Amino acid sequence: MPWVLRGLRNGVVTTSYPRKSDPYAEAFPAAVRPVANAPVDEALCPTGAIRSEGDVLRVDTAACILCGRCVRERPELFSWVPGSETARLHRQALVVPQLPETDEAVELLRRALAARVRMFCRSVHVRHVDTGSDGSEEWEVLALLNPVYDVHRLGIFFTASPRHADVLLITGAGSHGMAEPLRRTVEATPRPLVVIAAGTDAISGGLIAPSYAVAEGIGDLVDVDVWVPGSPPSPFSLLHALLLAVGRISPEGR
Repeated sequence: MPWVLRGLRNGVVTTSYPRKSDPYAEAFPAAVRPVANAPVDEALCPTGAIRSEGDVLRVDTAACILCGRCVRERPELFSWVPGSETARLHRQALVVPQLPETDEAVELLRRALAARVRMFCRSVHVRHVDTGSDGSEEWEVLALLNPVYDVHRLGIFFTASPRHADVLLITGAGSHGMAEPLRRTVEATPRPLVVIAAGTDAISGGLIAPSYAVAEGIGDLVDVDVWVPGSPPSPFSLLHALLLAVGRISPEGR
């Protein structure tokens, strides 16, 4: 009985994203970007995500762990950017401001991905693979199944076997010990296949890459189709990546 009363009191809590915009998703500070150009010590960033290229200051969000140190110490140069639609089809598109050759490359990738996922039905199955995560991304992936995000309403389901999967959602820094299991997982997954690198660790290896333990992300181990920065990426960012991967949303948004 208490559950019934709580349901009546709370009403519908499931987000309407992507059919409608979500205030929380749009307000969430999911990235850092430069707001001005000036000389800066690149050592300010513990992961080397800050680049000074002549008069242009760039942030590689693929390496950013969202510690906020640059925003705290140099607020005149860096700021938080709200919005959870952070996934991109091209690794270089994660550098802000974007590099000049990125747009054309992204368009080619978008067309190739669209041709592949055209074979997918409305029911898409995802296999999650941990290649050496610290566990933070797993909490966000698990949140996709709760009543707030409820990926099942979009026809997206998680499967325990790669043989039933359309999408591989990969977290972790790409530990050397997981290289062979990951290769075998990719080999066992039917084609067409879409691979998502979820989180800063999966994209660039995080704080400890490269080292004796991990590679510089999973890009060295498998071909990646969608890159989702964040440490960890929010459930909305993961949801955006999944929808982008299966062609239900454009790289520019809804």
